[in-house]
Amino acid sequence: MKYRCGRCGGIIDSKDLEILPGIRCSYCGYRVLYKVRSPTIKRVKAI
Repeated sequence: MKYRCGRCGGIIDSKDLEILPGIRCSYCGYRVLYKVRSPTIKRVKAI
């Protein structure tokens, strides 16, 4: 899973978050991270 920093826009892997104490950007130290969504679109058939 990948996360994007709210300040610098750096992409952080979930493995990198496990190494650092607390949830922070490894580039700038900002604490707001957004989950990067996959570009695929899910289509669900209606009932």
